[in-house]
Amino acid sequence: MADTPPNFYKTGLRPLLFNALNADPERLHQQTLGLLAWLAANPAEGGWQQPLRRAAQSGLKAAYCQSDSRLSQTLWGLHFDSPLGLAAGFDKDGQAARAWPLLGFGFAELGTVTAQPQPGNPQPRLFRLPADAAALNRMGFNNQGATALAKRLEALWHPLDCPIPLGINLGKSKVTPLEQAAADYLASFKALKDWGSYFVVNVSSPNTPGLRMLQARDQLEPILAALQSANRPRQPLLVKISPDLADADLLDIINLAQSYELAGIIATNTTISREHLQTQTLATGEPVRHQPGGISGAPVRQRATEVIRLIYQHTQGQLPIIGVGGIFSAADAWAKITAGASLVQVYTGWVYEGPGLARQICQGLLNQLDRHGLKSISQAVGLNSIES
Repeated sequence: MADTPPNFYKTGLRPLLFNALNADPERLHQQTLGLLAWLAANPAEGGWQQPLRRAAQSGLKAAYCQSDSRLSQTLWGLHFDSPLGLAAGFDKDGQAARAWPLLGFGFAELGTVTAQPQPGNPQPRLFRLPADAAALNRMGFNNQGATALAKRLEALWHPLDCPIPLGINLGKSKVTPLEQAAADYLASFKALKDWGSYFVVNVSSPNTPGLRMLQARDQLEPILAALQSANRPRQPLLVKISPDLADADLLDIINLAQSYELAGIIATNTTISREHLQTQTLATGEPVRHQPGGISGAPVRQRATEVIRLIYQHTQGQLPIIGVGGIFSAADAWAKITAGASLVQVYTGWVYEGPGLARQICQGLLNQLDRHGLKSISQAVGLNSIES
């Protein structure tokens, strides 16, 4: 029975949405968030809707959640029931924050959120590339702003009382000059400090002009210094990096992360590379090669895993990694965990594989633990990256 939801999605619902109805990806995305927000709303509220919501939430848990102590671990003082989380970008404004525990995720990352609310880039700005099991997005950090996200989370839970760890991904407001980036990130952090389990400095999105320049040591260091100086009591702070950096630049960021006692690194964001894509044109008829935006999904899978391995080996496994990029199956998740990731995230894979993906991955990881004679997922971290 556990396979029924994802199989139905892939063979029935996905072709209908992707092909027959040719639904606009962004509009469909927003409709999905709205439905999940309604289903996951507090069942103690809503009058006549209470029994319907209770039944829906119970059904979601039964269909999509997989609980096993072998998948649990503690990082940064936070308990993760499973290593699989939802990546940033899917739920920018926390609309469906209550839904992610019901869909089998061990944690979820909200955002990217900016200090100033902003509309993002002109539409259309989200495209499916089915031939490549990928997506191209040039959203541009569209979000309602840090203050609005804080108010929404305050309405959902008491501080840090979410059933799963909630990360918050911080970006730079487009209107803020690069030289004022540190103050911009700091404003978002202060507004949301009470509502996140961990925080991520996003300097690697290709969709905000100049943002990736902030990955340079002289640009990133003031941001980390400002955030850590205000980070009392200390909250886990991570940095999210690009797959397009040269190895030497990656090592520079790793060393900087260690110098500022960051909690970890997220590897990786989307890529601007267009190499080996089968898709030649977007739905608009424009050539992919000449269109701005980041590619996610299968095309970034191998490089993301390589970056994870480099970080793990360079730090001798002492700096926790969240691995993301091209995870569509348990085998993909296992590859990143054994390369050195303590936690992994999905986004594009969830869109292509459907809501049953989290449970499928968790079951597959348990099978891998049995196959390798391991008692917990933490024992698998870096298994294939240990240098002899």
